[in-house]
Amino acid sequence: MATPKKKTSKSRRDMRRSHDALAAASYQECPNCGELKRPHNICPKCGQYDGKEVIAKKASN
Repeated sequence: MATPKKKTSKSRRDMRRSHDALAAASYQECPNCGELKRPHNICPKCGQYDGKEVIAKKASN
């Protein structure tokens, strides 16, 4: 079995891991109610997606 001949430095190890960081979640404003929502997802506040009501929300008093 192959074994490393030299120790991998911390710098070289960390450079290899530079692409492993998690990206921050993106949000955009719902065109119907103005609430922040994830792109390509149903708005949790008003239940609309692509200008159509997908989930019927009951009216709040």
